[in-house]
Amino acid sequence: MTRTVADMMVEVLAEAGAKRCYGVPGDTLNFFTDALRRSGAIRWVHVRHEEVGAFAAGADALLTDELALCAGSCGPGSLHFINGLYESHRNHAPVVLIASQIIRDELGFDFPQEVDFKSVYQAGSVFCEEIRTPAQARRMTAMAAQAALSKRGAAVLIVPVDVSSAPAPDEPKFAVHRAKPVVRPSDAELDQIATALNEGGKVAIYGGSGCEHAHDQVVALAARLKAPVARTSRAKDFLEHDNPFDVGMTGIFGTDGGYHALMGCDTLMLLGCDFAWRQFYPSKAKIIQVDIDGAHLGRRHPVDIGVVGDIAATLDSLLPRLAARGDDGFLKSSLSHAEKALAGLEKRAVVGKSGVIHPQYLTELISQHAAPDAVFTADGGSPMVWCLRHIASTGRNRTIVSLSHGTMANAMPQALGAKAAYPDRQVIALSGDGGLSMLLGDLLTTVQEQLPIKIVVFDNGSLGFVELEQKVEGLLDAYTDLKNPDFARVAEAIGLWSRRVEKAEDLESAVQAWLAAPGPALLDVLTDRYELVMPPTVAPGQVFGMALYSAKGVLSGRAGEVADLIKGAITT
Repeated sequence: MTRTVADMMVEVLAEAGAKRCYGVPGDTLNFFTDALRRSGAIRWVHVRHEEVGAFAAGADALLTDELALCAGSCGPGSLHFINGLYESHRNHAPVVLIASQIIRDELGFDFPQEVDFKSVYQAGSVFCEEIRTPAQARRMTAMAAQAALSKRGAAVLIVPVDVSSAPAPDEPKFAVHRAKPVVRPSDAELDQIATALNEGGKVAIYGGSGCEHAHDQVVALAARLKAPVARTSRAKDFLEHDNPFDVGMTGIFGTDGGYHALMGCDTLMLLGCDFAWRQFYPSKAKIIQVDIDGAHLGRRHPVDIGVVGDIAATLDSLLPRLAARGDDGFLKSSLSHAEKALAGLEKRAVVGKSGVIHPQYLTELISQHAAPDAVFTADGGSPMVWCLRHIASTGRNRTIVSLSHGTMANAMPQALGAKAAYPDRQVIALSGDGGLSMLLGDLLTTVQEQLPIKIVVFDNGSLGFVELEQKVEGLLDAYTDLKNPDFARVAEAIGLWSRRVEKAEDLESAVQAWLAAPGPALLDVLTDRYELVMPPTVAPGQVFGMALYSAKGVLSGRAGEVADLIKGAITT
């Protein structure tokens, strides 16, 4: 058989490290999927919806730090990837989308299923180009893969079917190069940072995902400066474990420990974080920022010193310049606040009155019984908050949530990609009832592709986070009710192990059985609808909004719901 451009593309992508491609086959993609079949170098994972494929590829790439692929047919096929690809891109996952296209001679004539993919995807990618001729196919494929890997984001390769099916021409051996430079600030910049830290009184450290490979250096810095370490949600896996200076997260999903440390310091060290919420930065402290991307310096809040560098390499060079601090008063105060905040969280992680199932209790049981190296994914909304607050970091487990993009329906699809990448690791999806319903069809993928993920449904019969947002605004909640099926019965019909839990006293044994079940498994848990997600500090406007909601609720005959909400906030 004549070697085609599609064969050559598969060869380049496999050499670049891609091992899996997620998608739905069809028409203009057929030559590419046939090349995958004949090559055997890249596994095709057949999902039921392209959005799921993009979510899965993003989780795969994020966990493995290798290239992952997704691919679709022309028009609506490749258009369906958009939300999942945006999520992957904003998670800095190296993903390449093969967006197959109609033949070139028909482009521009409103041909059936014609879509201008470049105008659609360019804003949410690090690379978005069309292969216009067979002669440029190898070079364009290599550049797409290299852009995804080096710039840490999604690359889109638009491939007309008459290009992918054409004979592969002889062309130079373009290939992907993976440079790994060590980047740190200049000596003068390091001296400036050291002077500021040595002169600081109450020093705090705020670490983000840029600390992924710098756990030990951050802990050493905290020990030298007697500084509390607060962290972003993305840094949970990298800074929470084995860290005696950890005071937790700050921000909307954080607790009082992290909030107190940042608001109480006079010198703040930002390490590899791009935290967006300006109201959680101190207004009067001197701020020092280190980030690998110079465009991030000072873009969220004004900073006094901003430098470019890898966190580990920067701290290795900075530590010898710092004097050991003896005063640990601010550290002790911050740790005390963190301990009280944690105790407040634990107060809700118990069996509720009359057998009510608090979502915190469910999450902590899962954390206790999960494997030490489990991968957790969580849907946007309250499951994400419970995951970030109640899944304990072990230094070996991982959490994947949608933070920058803030999408629904990501947990189960991302779990599919995590399991495909790591078949021997336990993979657990914390799904909301609204999120799971959105892409419910891909429960079929767990069986067809033999991906034995564990899915738990936080089944509270509502779009809970949306409902809370409306109440905080002083509005009566509207259009948030969900009339759910028995998800356990749905899963059983598909072929998953399943169980439904309605009482808290039945929960622990059910969690153990679910995690131990062979093959894919789903646990449908009826959780308390009136559980509040409380931020570390409540603004006066939020208090007013909830009070206004309460008044409106009583006047509209919904006093029972108001009572349940108040009761949930003050009791267990």
